[in-house]
Amino acid sequence: MQVFTSVAGLGHGTGPGHPEQVQRLAVVLEELAAEGIDVTDAAPATIDPLLARHPLAHLRQLREAADRGAILDPDTPAGPGSWNAVLGATGATHAALRHVMSSGGGAFVAIRPPGHHALAAQAMGFCLVNHAAVLASSARAEGRDRVLIVDWDVHHGNGTQAMVDNEASTRFVSMHQWPWYPGTGAADERGVGNCFNVPLGPGLPRAVYVDALWAAVVAATTGWTPDIVIVSAGYDAMQGDPLGGFTLEPADYATWTQRLTERFDVPIIALMEGGYVPRRLARGVIATVQAMA
Repeated sequence: MQVFTSVAGLGHGTGPGHPEQVQRLAVVLEELAAEGIDVTDAAPATIDPLLARHPLAHLRQLREAADRGAILDPDTPAGPGSWNAVLGATGATHAALRHVMSSGGGAFVAIRPPGHHALAAQAMGFCLVNHAAVLASSARAEGRDRVLIVDWDVHHGNGTQAMVDNEASTRFVSMHQWPWYPGTGAADERGVGNCFNVPLGPGLPRAVYVDALWAAVVAATTGWTPDIVIVSAGYDAMQGDPLGGFTLEPADYATWTQRLTERFDVPIIALMEGGYVPRRLARGVIATVQAMA
């Protein structure tokens, strides 16, 4: 397996006091290096892959807003480095796709800003573009027709669900805190039968969360085998995260990763989403990377 990043993500400024800080990515890269894990800084992408999910007019508006510095929604600032961060993150996700397509293995993509709340024509929830949904389109263009997206961020991936809930060839599984931001992800939100939401309350034993997500993955894939697995790998479901109330530990992400690699003999790409205690985020990332390796 291989880890990819874009150092352009360090140029996305969110302002003092914002939870989605530069230190999130900086500390992850620092701790990966301390573990002796090689990280490839990928070249930025063009906007072409983004057009599969985001209208050109919206992308132009997003770039213009970032260049002048703007608040895109109440939680989502952008500044002069933000557009480069978007293209850098897109480049890293697609470098990961090229890697797994040639190797058949796995990849982890350490990027910011995150993506799973971004809608087709609206940035929201710290997210500017939707990396998981864009990557799913690119994987399908490479012949990986059946795409499984597993979202273990503590918040529901509303943007991803909105983009894929009419695609029978995509299965979307999300476990998330309920009720919580962004207010979506009820169990009866099934799309065309391809969405498997697991809304749970805070403060439950770790094993409850681990088993509940895995049960949903099994339900989503019984009689249906994916050609590729994309993980929206948020780490704000860990004990002590200021934006969530779940109780997970780094070992739980290793457990899920091991189970995914054992169940599916297909490429797996994990994309970094939330996690707002940088050192804890880094330990979750490392647990995932080591389990994938």
